[in-house]
Amino acid sequence: MGESWYSTLEWVAAALGLVNIVLLVRRSVWNYAFGMAMVAIYVFVFLEKRLYAESGLQVFFFAAQGWGWWLWAKSRRAHSKGERDEVPVGWLSPFSRIVWALVTAALSLNLGWAMARFTNAAMPFADSAVTGASVAAQILLGLRRTENWVLWIAIDVASVALYINRGLYPTAALYVGFLVLSVLGLREWMKAGRA
Repeated sequence: MGESWYSTLEWVAAALGLVNIVLLVRRSVWNYAFGMAMVAIYVFVFLEKRLYAESGLQVFFFAAQGWGWWLWAKSRRAHSKGERDEVPVGWLSPFSRIVWALVTAALSLNLGWAMARFTNAAMPFADSAVTGASVAAQILLGLRRTENWVLWIAIDVASVALYINRGLYPTAALYVGFLVLSVLGLREWMKAGRA
């Protein structure tokens, strides 16, 4: 496939991602349908740019999105009175935050080492840092923990730089949008957690 084909795929994935994040901010369970389509496309886009950890991350995201969809649908049925399409959210304990941070750092460093040692990955440690943090953020998102947005904000900043470096300009622009929406998501979820 030619460069123009991958560019088209990237634009389609970026558009699906934008819809996904808007629905996430609104706490709509339907975010997952768009998210699954987006990550399925990004597997191929990232492979083509030699961002192997990012490509593998999309496979994880696909499974995690299915799991999250199931959790959110189950939670919505258990907590909803039928008038709103939103799920309840909460916070991690201080001890849980420390454990999540340590595990995320260990995952990121070990994956970076493996990518640097065994592949021709373009940016193994940057790629792996984004990947490790994204795994943690996605799991926290499925569990409906507000801290996921703090991680996504950091991931979005790092991802913009990574994707610009690799010439993935539509994806970098998408992540600028994700950054803005992640800040909104954090604000909305904090408000919902207080309610």
